[in-house]
Amino acid sequence: MLLWEETLFKDRDMFELDYVPEHFLHREPQMNSLKFCVRPALAGARPVNALCLGPPGTGKTTAIKKLFEEVEVHSAKAVPVYINCQMDYTRYSIFYQLYKKIFDHAPPVSGISFKRIFDKVVKRLAETGQVLIVALDDINYLFHEKEVDHVLYSLLRAHETCPGARIGVIGVLSEPALKYVFDPRVASVFQAEEIPFPPYTRDEIRDILERRAQLGFYPSVMSDEILEMVMDYAEKAGDLRVGIDLLRRAAMSAERRASKIISTEDVEGSYERSRLVHLTYALKSLKDDEILVLKLAAGSSETQAGNLYKKFHDQTGAGYTRFHDILNKLDAVRLINTDFSGMGTRGRYRIIKVRYDPEVILSRIPPS
Repeated sequence: MLLWEETLFKDRDMFELDYVPEHFLHREPQMNSLKFCVRPALAGARPVNALCLGPPGTGKTTAIKKLFEEVEVHSAKAVPVYINCQMDYTRYSIFYQLYKKIFDHAPPVSGISFKRIFDKVVKRLAETGQVLIVALDDINYLFHEKEVDHVLYSLLRAHETCPGARIGVIGVLSEPALKYVFDPRVASVFQAEEIPFPPYTRDEIRDILERRAQLGFYPSVMSDEILEMVMDYAEKAGDLRVGIDLLRRAAMSAERRASKIISTEDVEGSYERSRLVHLTYALKSLKDDEILVLKLAAGSSETQAGNLYKKFHDQTGAGYTRFHDILNKLDAVRLINTDFSGMGTRGRYRIIKVRYDPEVILSRIPPS
């Protein structure tokens, strides 16, 4: 039995989803490709743009963060900035973060336009000769309302406004099936080097989870049998993050039972919550009217976009343009599928279907 002050965790940070491990396993080719792309920036030249492609939980974010750690240690010329597009999904908010990094303080809280922030950022780059490397993680969150075109245009054509400003972009896309067509003015300058991040193999999953467990738990907390179970669930979900989160939740379950070891029941009882890691994070990024559309979509197994819009309009008074933008965002963040199907009286129509069990979605949406 555990005493009240005892714990199974030697280091809880090992099981946080944003933890960056000291030894990043099984992604050497991808790291080498990223290093090749940013190498010109270390000497003050414009880097090669890159696009990291792969399913969730394949190491893309960790690779970017490891790369940026090395860049900051070895170069004063290059300024790496990591942007989480789930949290910063407008051109203004992204340049707000760039301003904070470059000037080491935030711009004025109010009364400053995007143009003024943009001008100050690019002029500082030109004056100092520093090169900006911007990582746009979950870039698909910028696809709705074509915000991605505004962001990339401002970043990659900054040198036309302010000669001497050098900026490169690393995009991170977890849904390669989203074939976004960039504005021609953006496509002509983006021309990204594609770096694939394939799913981890079973042996690679074992290596990563076993190392996390060795560093994060005290000895004998997790048996080989339990590790195999967690591996099975992670492989089933196709997302390493599910396995990492499951280790944490299973250990917490064991502590709740005052046990010194993790049991099969702890793993089985924790999986249902761990497998919904993506859903939990995606819901946090939604505005009130976006949550409303998701709730309406979850209210039926599938529905026509027109019927869904009528319910949305009746409750909010908002127009179809806003509704259309919301559908595009929910599709981009992998919460709904929008497929064209059949022929209606006015032509083809879209069928809307949620990607998760509707009851699960509704249970995780905070009350309004």
